Amino acid sequence: MRTSSRLSLVIGLAVAAASVAGPAPAQAAPCNGYVGLTFDDGPSNAHTPALLNALRQNGLRATMFNEGQYAAAYPAQVRAQTAAGMWVGNHSYTHPHLTQLGQSQVDSEISRTQQAIASAGGGTPRLFRPPYGETNQTVQAVASRYGLRQIIWDVDSQDWNGASVDAIVQANGRLTNGQIILMHEWPANTLAAIPRIAQTLAGRGLCAGMISPQTGRAVAPN
Repeated sequence: MRTSSRLSLVIGLAVAAASVAGPAPAQAAPCNGYVGLTFDDGPSNAHTPALLNALRQNGLRATMFNEGQYAAAYPAQVRAQTAAGMWVGNHSYTHPHLTQLGQSQVDSEISRTQQAIASAGGGTPRLFRPPYGETNQTVQAVASRYGLRQIIWDVDSQDWNGASVDAIVQANGRLTNGQIILMHEWPANTLAAIPRIAQTLAGRGLCAGMISPQTGRAVAPN
């Protein structure tokens, strides 16, 4: 084969390969807003590893509202949460109805959880979620004393009440910029919903953000 023919063949093959490969992939779409994904009642050896794995695989970050008793029992899982890029919040020590307790008891529930999470390697929480979303002036005052911002939620996924995977995904689909959703780490349907939650948010230009201790709203991660 003559040199000119060989060169023409090489160029032709290169052009054909480029056309098959197609254009370079587009950059990820920018975030048009941020939402706060939250998971209560952890950590545990039974549920935390699978949840963290699912969140990581789907590019999601979340706030984990841990009970102090479980943070003390499973410190390795607290460290795994932070290592996976999650934020750790205070969800009381034993998950009582805080509004039925006296100030000293509320103080114990909150302070012991701060200590348990910090001792486990989760840092010092700046966010607090009262169990059942029940609060009053006493609970708020004690939380403030420990530098905690009280976080309730805008949307309840109802995963604690047996909600289906579809229902959990649809609940996440109702979130708007800055809003927060309540989920839990133990329901199997919540774990199964994670990939579709990621798809639903991405389809609406929303990203999983951090919850600001200043405003209590979801914002871009630091």
